[in-house]
Amino acid sequence: MALIRFLIPLLGAALLLSACETTGPVREPPPRPAPTPDRPTPQPPRPPLAGLSLSRLPGWEAEDHAAALAAVARSCRLKPLPQLAEACARVRAAGPLAGPDARALLEASFRAVPVGGEGLLTAYFSPQYEARFSRTGEFTAVVRPRPADLVQDPAFAPDPARPGWKGEARLQDGVLAPYPDRAAIEARDEAQPLAWMRPEDLFFLQIQGSGVLVLPDGRRKRAVFAATNGLPFKGIATPMRDQGLLAADNTSGDAIRNWLAAHRGPEADAVMRLNPRYVFFRMEDDNGEEATGAAGVPLAAGRAIAVDAIHHDYGALYWIDGQAPSLAGAFPRYSRLVTALDTGGAIRGQVRADLYIGSGDTAGREAGRVKHRLHMWRLIPAPAP
Repeated sequence: MALIRFLIPLLGAALLLSACETTGPVREPPPRPAPTPDRPTPQPPRPPLAGLSLSRLPGWEAEDHAAALAAVARSCRLKPLPQLAEACARVRAAGPLAGPDARALLEASFRAVPVGGEGLLTAYFSPQYEARFSRTGEFTAVVRPRPADLVQDPAFAPDPARPGWKGEARLQDGVLAPYPDRAAIEARDEAQPLAWMRPEDLFFLQIQGSGVLVLPDGRRKRAVFAATNGLPFKGIATPMRDQGLLAADNTSGDAIRNWLAAHRGPEADAVMRLNPRYVFFRMEDDNGEEATGAAGVPLAAGRAIAVDAIHHDYGALYWIDGQAPSLAGAFPRYSRLVTALDTGGAIRGQVRADLYIGSGDTAGREAGRVKHRLHMWRLIPAPAP
């Protein structure tokens, strides 16, 4: 957002003039101009920030500019922001372009404005897990639908640090109370289970927010986010590292999931319950498309991010530059043009992004290793030539 500063002139102090007495005829002394108080020269308001040329962004040279332009065109078709209407019209009119032409159009259409300082880049994916329609063997964790006693009241916000947050609650005797945590929910029977999964698979399905469940007969169902219990997300990687369960540089998603599977039962349950947040689902037929984000549109693998909706608009375009990974086996850098199309319980802050990698095991392995230092730029329309 462009910032306009105004220079407020200082008020000069009033000067007191005194008269002189004489012994002869009284004369009016000739008028003398009052001294002009020192004051700064007024400056005109600063114009809105023009932004940087995209050519100055770190990693821009190595970008796949044709793919970046296609991502912009897709975003413009789905949910263009009003301020991007003119730039989007230019992109739509140009149609698909090859690398050099795509780069030229992007550089002519947009500028980049820095967002905050340094933050954190992580990644997520749409998982595919085995499931059953009845409890059997190691499939002991129930996929739960949204409970009938779960309500969402705009006035119920138990976290005062997040004004405007709509809180989930349970209505008991006409009084709203925080909904129970993970441990309490798992302790009660579910009258209408949607499916049964391995506990560690369900835990990761809840972190990702949606995924495909594959049944023994080959049918595929999509578990879609329906609600949460409203409690804050708490990652388990740090406590697992602090307790010596995982090495400091090996807290990837794969490492966590493998440990939970190897310690399935009370030991793994105790670790997973360190995260009190619980996600409920609804079931749909899988249409083979990518997952849908909070903005209500399908996510493009590698070109969509989840953001904190308090700080960012859905449909906004960003340049992200993620470097210096802290997990072993990670790609060294993620620099690309992306669209904000989703959010998540762990995505909090202005310089915070969760990159959607795609679906399946390969995407899951990559996503689980992304923990990079992040810098972000928001794309704004370039000034008219």
